[in-house]
Amino acid sequence: MSDDNWDVIVVGGGGAGLAAAVTAAEHGASVLLFESEGELGGSTQLSAGLFTAAGTSVQRGLGIEDTAEKFFQHYMDLNHWMLKPGLIRAFCEHAGPTLEWLIDLGVEIPARESANAHMPGLCQAGVEDVWRGHVPKDQGYGLVQVLDKARRGHGIEAILNTRVQSLVVEDGRVVGVVADDIEVRAAAVVVASGGFAQNPELVDRYYPVANEAGDAMFVVAAPGSRGDHMAFGAQVGSAIAGDGWGLILPTAYFQRFHHWQSGFPPKSRIYVNGHGRRFMDEDASYAVSTGIIDAQVGGSWAVFDETARMNLPAGYADWDAERVAEEAEAGRTLRADSLSGLAEVMGVPVDALDATVTRWNAQLPNGFDDDFLRHRTLANKGSAANPDPIGRGPFYAVRLLSAELVCTHAGLEIDSDAAVLGRTGSPVEGLYAAGEAGAGILGLRYVGGGNAVANALTMGRIAGGNAARFARSGSADLATAGI
Repeated sequence: MSDDNWDVIVVGGGGAGLAAAVTAAEHGASVLLFESEGELGGSTQLSAGLFTAAGTSVQRGLGIEDTAEKFFQHYMDLNHWMLKPGLIRAFCEHAGPTLEWLIDLGVEIPARESANAHMPGLCQAGVEDVWRGHVPKDQGYGLVQVLDKARRGHGIEAILNTRVQSLVVEDGRVVGVVADDIEVRAAAVVVASGGFAQNPELVDRYYPVANEAGDAMFVVAAPGSRGDHMAFGAQVGSAIAGDGWGLILPTAYFQRFHHWQSGFPPKSRIYVNGHGRRFMDEDASYAVSTGIIDAQVGGSWAVFDETARMNLPAGYADWDAERVAEEAEAGRTLRADSLSGLAEVMGVPVDALDATVTRWNAQLPNGFDDDFLRHRTLANKGSAANPDPIGRGPFYAVRLLSAELVCTHAGLEIDSDAAVLGRTGSPVEGLYAAGEAGAGILGLRYVGGGNAVANALTMGRIAGGNAARFARSGSADLATAGI
């Protein structure tokens, strides 16, 4: 690292930062990238790599007709039109081309149906009627490896283990950064430092709902998700978008890891509320499931029987037959020899729980679910076998909580060019942001698997391209040509 001038400095080496750096270099810019951790990848590397996009070659290969306009309408409707339509339209229009760019770089996404977020192909990402979840080979790790190969191919220097301390601002214009107490100047800066899930103080301020799980709350975001973007924004008086929004997933009270390590609850389970009644499709997308669970009076429970417990696959940290038995022995997971006994220890009406399980047994083990259509969700996940009836004691009830903090949505407000906006709504000259740091796309409803990765890489490309144009022209008015 030297104190020479660069065209573009990128802060953060996750998916957004790598996409920004590579795109800026494609536009002829000299690029320097800073990463606070010891390796590149950030939260993107920890993810399944699922990427939501419309009108792609993968969809066409499966005979699926889709457009960015349909994607835009769905995205806005799910978020109650509380997001800026211009920004969301730009994202939806560029997500498909960004996916094709990744494929051109070497990402492998076969044109085949995928049953889940870990099988390469096309899967159902959320509650959309047209499948838009693109699952790459080798998951998020594979995405990062392809992007890093492109970075190296462009000769972009990555400075690891170096946390940018502040921006350099002159006359309201961002002209570089300070790292290791060294001022490094650039014509434009892209902030792609991730979210703030690992910063309890910022979680308290901007996403306090995550704290409602108490000690059960756990974070699966990358260690570098410390909210550095908020400090940068304070320097330049940026506007903040997404206050109070984020993605926290429903889990069992005893879960402490992402499902890759924790495992999954048994297929033969039923979710009931404080009235002893079933209230949802147990496999509903987390685009909507957290909100449904949190809305229940008297809390929510996963109810299952001994057969379901014994059928849990071994080797997982949390959803394991022995672990569930240990929790029951300790009295934290409720257990009773009969359904009526379970209802009593749960504090729910006995007749309601009995009627709920009786109706469930008459339907889902026979391949249909008139109430919540879970048979359709199971089919979309490639589950051919019907769930077993719930009938063999002892019976179990596990308290459900929204406790897995995945990503935060509050950050520096950006426009459709990924330019950071000041409190008056005007762009801050020379400053761009993407991913969790650049807010306004991830909204009050997470559209589905792949929303965050698609946001990071798509807006990273837009940020990198426009930062390079700004560096060349010296004017934001000439740096608005998309990617």
